Amino acid sequence: MNILFLTLSRINTLKDRGIYTDLMTELRHRGHKIYIASPTERRFGKPTHLIEEDGVEILKVRTLNIQKTNLIEKGIGTLLLESQFDRAIRRQWPDVNFDLVLYSTPPITFNKVIERVKKRCGCRSYLMLKDIFPQNAVDLGMMKEGSVIHRLFRRKEERLYAISDRIGCMSPANCEYVIKNNTAVDASKVELCPNAIKPLDVPAVSDAERRTLLGGLGIPADKTLFIYGGNLGKPQGVDFLLNVVEAHESRPDSHIIIVGSGTEFPKIERWFAEHKPAHATLLSALPKDEYDKLVRACQVGLIFLDARFTIPNYPSRLLSYLENSMPVLLATDTNSDMGRIAQTNGFGLWARSGDLDAFMANLDRLSSDTALVTEMGTRGRRFLLDNYTVDKVADIIEKGR
Repeated sequence: MNILFLTLSRINTLKDRGIYTDLMTELRHRGHKIYIASPTERRFGKPTHLIEEDGVEILKVRTLNIQKTNLIEKGIGTLLLESQFDRAIRRQWPDVNFDLVLYSTPPITFNKVIERVKKRCGCRSYLMLKDIFPQNAVDLGMMKEGSVIHRLFRRKEERLYAISDRIGCMSPANCEYVIKNNTAVDASKVELCPNAIKPLDVPAVSDAERRTLLGGLGIPADKTLFIYGGNLGKPQGVDFLLNVVEAHESRPDSHIIIVGSGTEFPKIERWFAEHKPAHATLLSALPKDEYDKLVRACQVGLIFLDARFTIPNYPSRLLSYLENSMPVLLATDTNSDMGRIAQTNGFGLWARSGDLDAFMANLDRLSSDTALVTEMGTRGRRFLLDNYTVDKVADIIEKGR
């Protein structure tokens, strides 16, 4: 098949690991010809251009800044994506007959691009639903329900579901939410298509290497290390994260590490500067190799989601924890099924976001029971191999073509 993949992820090479690059690599290995359209934001100062790598064509489409920018530019940039991608694809690949157009959310504004490709090529379309917008913005108070802008994006969301031949959701709760809240959607085209990677055999970090790495970052090596890595924005509910850091100060036998970037990073940085916690470390985003080594030097992975969400999010950062045989400690809203899945399958502990007592009790349990940490980590790695690998996702996508 000729597969066109539309994404907001900054894909410049398939050598970088991630849920999309790993999937595209798997599909390429199966003999499909891969075409990727990905943004190059104006902050990078590059025009629209093509990258060719091992038979894969990556079209970098110049856009406004759409990530880690102010809401006005993000909103305008999101609305312009459709015309920018459409124009670039028509110019670069006018004669390519695509067999499948594959795309993920965000954004929900690729409708005209998808419709034009489907009409020209008579191909199938597959939506990998990673973000339920605009409801997530309503939940976080960033958009008023029923407002003009909300109605505009809601219509685009409904149209996206309508033109998609298949809709792949990250978890069972995601599937149920889409069907329940979109009565016009044919339930038979909604299916489970989880976040997935190509797992590696993770090399163990020697004690000497671990101590050198942690020492260079000012992190103690003789404590249970809890790490949060990834985006630090409003969806993560950073106020509760900071409540946890503050409550954790009474525990001298464990240490919390926060590493990442995002719109809420300055707020967290100010809090650390003011409170100077002794048992927590804040780091800005690290190079991937160094971050991966840091994760392997820790014992437990942390996941936070804002308590206000009515949509069932399923953060992909879970995958790196499971790959490294780490249990997960979660604080999420009650609509996400990630915590229930982790507890049912024995690879994590969950508390409702905002329930500080319950969360700290779970943290205490993992801090004091090394055998439990090891057992949960082993179960998590096995669950990843059984459920969250790109070969399984590629099977799902090929089946629905």
